Amino acid sequence: MTEDEVLAEFRAAEALLEGHFILSSGLRSPRYLQCARVLMNPARAARLADALAAKIPAELRNRLQAVVSPAMGGVIAGHEMGRALGLDAMFVERPTGTFELRRGFTLAPGQTVLLMEDVVTTGLSSREAIKAVEDAGGNVIAAAALVDRSNGSADLGVPFFPLIRLDVPTYSADAVPPELAAIPAIKPGSRTKPALDGVEAS
Repeated sequence: MTEDEVLAEFRAAEALLEGHFILSSGLRSPRYLQCARVLMNPARAARLADALAAKIPAELRNRLQAVVSPAMGGVIAGHEMGRALGLDAMFVERPTGTFELRRGFTLAPGQTVLLMEDVVTTGLSSREAIKAVEDAGGNVIAAAALVDRSNGSADLGVPFFPLIRLDVPTYSADAVPPELAAIPAIKPGSRTKPALDGVEAS
């Protein structure tokens, strides 16, 4: 898929949002791709996952043995990537604040893993998820995401394959430009409740 075709999928799902958004990293942005909406249609999710799987070099694809994604946002994306690659898909979650495999998910020692995300902004949660996989015995040899929002700055420590790169400015909460500050800040997924100054909506 071309970049225009990928963006068309997001627009068709009404998933390309404009406004003042609080990202999971705490940074602020005037634009947001709501992956939950684009993934709610299984056929669309399958098209995007298939296109992303095709971007991973065959030599690397052939070495992969499992897909792991971070909950919650990466669960559907990871499941679809597992289907596209013909691999089991698992997820890590934070029951006590630190990512870990639960629910009976296990990795064999040295099992090769693709870390799958919906969106990468700073790469911090991806690196934390990679550490959890390694702590569980797995070996993350590549990462992928539907959207790379890092403006090319995310370093995950492994080859990284995004379906699309969306270079949108982000700002710390204390450096938001006036035109953006004039718009109520919302946390995607909680659009009905504006955030108080410096406080995320829930």
